[in-house]
Amino acid sequence: MSLTTDPTGKRVTVAMITKNEEKAVGRVIQDIKQVVPDAEIVIIDSSADQTATIAEEMGAKVIRQIPPRGYGPAMERALREASREVIITLDCDNTYPSKKIPELASLILDQGYDLVDASRLGKKPQAMPWSNYVGNVVFAWLASLLFFRHLTDLHSGMRAYRKTMIDALQFDAQGAALPVELLLKPIISGYKVHTVFIDYHERIGQSKMNALDTSWWTIKRIIKVRMHS
Repeated sequence: MSLTTDPTGKRVTVAMITKNEEKAVGRVIQDIKQVVPDAEIVIIDSSADQTATIAEEMGAKVIRQIPPRGYGPAMERALREASREVIITLDCDNTYPSKKIPELASLILDQGYDLVDASRLGKKPQAMPWSNYVGNVVFAWLASLLFFRHLTDLHSGMRAYRKTMIDALQFDAQGAALPVELLLKPIISGYKVHTVFIDYHERIGQSKMNALDTSWWTIKRIIKVRMHS
């Protein structure tokens, strides 16, 4: 699927957060530019290596967040800094397929969705450890039960958001569960949400996430969003 009303991404912002991703950032930006050459690329960077320099040299808008404030505040800043009609989030580690950006953006621009979740869990990804896979399945089951909707992936790093929806909602960026709230709050607020399934690849570099910390924040956030709906 192509961006039928926006073939080069002039209405798209690709938002990423980075921390010591110098081995991957150049390849990821290059892949983005191959499919949406006119897209805005916004990066919130907390790196001690050359990530920011590489990204700036390749045309990205880089905002430094030093000292690091964590995943949630960085991602919220990236979403707020985006200036285009559609925001595509990506992890800057080469795990997500940039070639899917046009399809996700088209679902917002041409099909009227407000949020498109690119789920990694249509099947068990080879690149995902079993412990992570089981945890993600359990989180999705719990959220599906509480929100009366079939959900598959609360922590996908690749989604498409309508910018006006992001601007209209308030999110709690504390901790490691912002992706959970970014999916669940639009659902309970009546926005039009859609899921597509994607391939998930081996990452370049080491993960910065703490599994136990993320699990704790995820369960708390699912319950909090449900209780305040």
